[in-house]
Amino acid sequence: MRRRLLLLTGATTALVLAALLVPLTLLTRSHAVDRATAEATARAQWVASTVGPELAAVETRSVEQAVQSVNGAGLPRTSLVLADGTVVGAPARVTDAVRLARTGRAFTYEAPDGGRLVLVPVQGSPDGTAVVQVALSRARLYDGVLTSWLVLAGIGVGLVLLGLLLADRLGARLVGATRALAGTAERLAAGDLTARAEPVGPPELRLVAGQLNRLAARIDELLAAERENAADLAHRLRTPVAALRLDAETLRDDAEAERIAGDVAALERSVDEVIRRARRPLRETAPGADLAAVARERVAFWLPLAEDQGRAVDVSTPAGALPVAVPADELAAALDALIGNVLDHTPQGTAFRVEVRTTADGAELVVADEGPGFPAAYAAERGSSGAGSTGLGLDIARRTAVDAGGAFGTADTPGARVTLTLPTAGTQDKP
Repeated sequence: MRRRLLLLTGATTALVLAALLVPLTLLTRSHAVDRATAEATARAQWVASTVGPELAAVETRSVEQAVQSVNGAGLPRTSLVLADGTVVGAPARVTDAVRLARTGRAFTYEAPDGGRLVLVPVQGSPDGTAVVQVALSRARLYDGVLTSWLVLAGIGVGLVLLGLLLADRLGARLVGATRALAGTAERLAAGDLTARAEPVGPPELRLVAGQLNRLAARIDELLAAERENAADLAHRLRTPVAALRLDAETLRDDAEAERIAGDVAALERSVDEVIRRARRPLRETAPGADLAAVARERVAFWLPLAEDQGRAVDVSTPAGALPVAVPADELAAALDALIGNVLDHTPQGTAFRVEVRTTADGAELVVADEGPGFPAAYAAERGSSGAGSTGLGLDIARRTAVDAGGAFGTADTPGARVTLTLPTAGTQDKP
């Protein structure tokens, strides 16, 4: 925009100056011709009035001295053509113009070489009428025109540069204000809801900045309300969870009571984590976790149910730690969603495998089963499901990978395979 504004200002200024300066240059040229002609006419009239009495008195020497006094270096060529054709002063020829001037007419005409001749008759000579001729060369006729044109050109260039300077300052102000707005919008898009735009620049941009600030404040209010609603809903689960714990304590089978109590305790921890996450500031990030350890823990959690359904479970993880840039609770939620999908949507007895491995891009988490694969109408989008579920399970896993800067992929092998590529801890900020 800044460059376009400069081009528009330069073109407009140049057109306006051309419309003004072209007539002015022509006027300067005409004025120089008129001035030179007027000076030559005055010179010719002075010589005629000076030599007239001398010719009447036949004072030839005085006539020659008068004519020679007006000839010199840098002066127009002045000649006196006597009635008998004798020329006094600068060389001249007896032309038709001279013969016309002898009839008593004073006039000016353009010479064939581009100059100008001024002829003034001198009467009183006993031999007849003499003629004073002043010849102006082309260079003398337009003397000073080039200098005037250069001055005008300099003024024009100066005005164009001044216009460009003003346009550049205006463009810098507009571009700076626009970039500031774009930077604020980018920070808001990145999740920094404290970002606010400074109202600078023209009134229109100040209006946009004010509306952007109002939008950011409104988004912040809505997100805060949503977080509180989520926390309240999670808090309401405490009552039925407490009832489950009491029911578990009344069971006569101690082993069964202990198992159910452990499940209820895990559910309570999940509810508490939902409340903490709902009230966590938007841009606050939890530390990363050991993907291998989380995978082993969640497989062990689901193993009793898998065994009840007659499923073979294969777990493959590195012996050491494999830290990734994803919090442990998000990893657990993603892995629970993937294993839960296998348990819910494949026939009992279908085996599945959980594999964690390192790659050149970071770490990979693979959950694959030997079932019928994904439905034909499957779409990995939030709310989409081909088996009558909520459609949120795979989306939880996808968002976990994408939000961390990784990737999410699915494939039929046959069976269904889901792969999460996650950046290792310390590499998510690298270019």
